[in-house]
Amino acid sequence: MNIKEVARLAKVSTATVSRTINGSDKVTAETAERVRKAIEELKFYPNTNARALGSGRSSLYGLIISDITNPFFPELVKSFEDVAVEFGQEVLVANTDYNAHRMEVCVSRMLQRKVDGVAIMTSEMDEHLVDELNSRRIPLVFLDTGKPQPGISNIAIDYAAGIDAAVEHLIALGHISIGFIAGPMNLTSARVRKAAFIDSLKRKGLQLDEDLIENGNHRMDGGHDAMLRLLGKQHKPTAVLTSNDMTAIGAIGALSEHGLKVPRDISIIGFDDIALSAFTQPALTTVRLSRQEIAKVAFRALYHNRDDAAAEGAEYMIQPLLIERKSTGAVAKEK
Repeated sequence: MNIKEVARLAKVSTATVSRTINGSDKVTAETAERVRKAIEELKFYPNTNARALGSGRSSLYGLIISDITNPFFPELVKSFEDVAVEFGQEVLVANTDYNAHRMEVCVSRMLQRKVDGVAIMTSEMDEHLVDELNSRRIPLVFLDTGKPQPGISNIAIDYAAGIDAAVEHLIALGHISIGFIAGPMNLTSARVRKAAFIDSLKRKGLQLDEDLIENGNHRMDGGHDAMLRLLGKQHKPTAVLTSNDMTAIGAIGALSEHGLKVPRDISIIGFDDIALSAFTQPALTTVRLSRQEIAKVAFRALYHNRDDAAAEGAEYMIQPLLIERKSTGAVAKEK
């Protein structure tokens, strides 16, 4: 089976078949559909290596994430791949596990496979690796860590708005003693979320008690241990906001071990709205950070710059949304 047979069945030239396979906008929708039907009928599988040599494109996009065990990232990977498939492209996924050496290896793989663009969905990346990718004229998009410049776009998260909505929700329920479990302080996103919490309390006139802020690791064990430390304080919070949902789930586990009920004794709010958060006991109130929206913006930013990697990048803003479930409630009346 070859491209000539596809062209014959679709009643087009081999050049038109090639353009359709490569996603060219010079082919009309009607013709492209006819070619795709011919490819499907003949079970023709294009040689991707030959396509890359002929077009200068691999039709492959890199996606670098930091923690595949955190449900946020698999959900992001799925959404990114869904969009890529719509555009007839493939995805190469790399997981750094917050390890600098693995990040180097990930970037090396992207270069070897001659990706058409890279979405860097991690909190940290060494500048020399960014320069290495950018110097090869590979379009890049970052998640809330990059600055728009030629060939580089950034997806900014309005963490302040998301944290504000969570704090306002707790205040409306009568909470004024609010704790916070942060993520690891070596991550930009964790530092930003913690700063947003502190700023929100100050803006709303609530007294900041530094003793009610603990650091976790964005994983369940970190949330569990941080909540145990909060329970050991002389002055305990009536509500706790966490830096992500995994932390919140761990915190709920610690409260359950101590015979405390959520939200009767302590209200809990997460951040991210991973799929699991709707099925915890009780269902987790959280701040939704849409993976679908992030994925669509990230892929399209890369895809639209594929012809001009030196084009000025853009900044895109994602607005979080408070999702009220069953883990928050009114402050318990003192007996």
